Amino acid sequence: MVEIEPGTVMSFWVPNTNSNKPAVVMVHGFAAEGVVTWQFQVGSLTRDYAVYVPDLLFFGKSYTTRSERSPGFQAKCLGMALDLLGVRRCTLVGFSYGGMVSFDLAETRPDLINSLVVSGSVVAGMTGSVSRPMLDRLGLSSDKELLLPSNLQGLKTLFYVAVHRKFWFPDRMFRDYLEVMFSNREEKEELLEYLSSTGKGVEDIPKFQQRIVLLWGEEDQIFNMEVAKNLREQLGETAILRAIKRGGHLVHLERPCAYTKCLKESLALLLAQDINGHPSNI
Repeated sequence: MVEIEPGTVMSFWVPNTNSNKPAVVMVHGFAAEGVVTWQFQVGSLTRDYAVYVPDLLFFGKSYTTRSERSPGFQAKCLGMALDLLGVRRCTLVGFSYGGMVSFDLAETRPDLINSLVVSGSVVAGMTGSVSRPMLDRLGLSSDKELLLPSNLQGLKTLFYVAVHRKFWFPDRMFRDYLEVMFSNREEKEELLEYLSSTGKGVEDIPKFQQRIVLLWGEEDQIFNMEVAKNLREQLGETAILRAIKRGGHLVHLERPCAYTKCLKESLALLLAQDINGHPSNI
């Protein structure tokens, strides 16, 4: 537990020993806390990397008494927490909402963030324009109705949209997940309301100093491949796009072996670029 300031605390899974391994910070999405999101990747990375898995504010045991609800505030707190943990340089791996936070942190703290891997996400402020067609298709009125379900059917709808291959789970599992992962509902509603109230076009995407890998499920229904391709084009030469076949929005859980292989390859190439001081042949 890292106290960033009185009234603001962020929980982390951290390496159990000090080491000189490159630091990788894995930032979760909106429907689960950190270690649940990255359960299939952490173990594969710890041999070569010092892995940090935070819970963003109002997820897990992280909280704040302040009223800010923007991804920028989440990013500021994450950066301050990493400073307090002694992390000097790191690569961010961000999924969905965590990708928005990661983009914000990379923009404001280029001294801390040397590179990015982002999956199923956009720059904060672009969510409304890219998700509206999908919401209309599902007959939903808002991101909140999809991402913050209040009943069993709502959670099943979210899971149905988030994966490519349709799995069956017993209702009991869905009920447990709904109870455990959707606490702090009022604060999470405010997080989503902030996202929907801010508008940003592709022309407003910052010019990032870092190299960026966009690692996408080819069948993502929330942020589809067209969104990914447009984002890569707007990010410019600092970014590349890698697609994983037969994977949806939750590609890291749906196809964990394929995703982890691509992630490890991307991290190795990004690290080589950072060490050599020039773009790697990525």
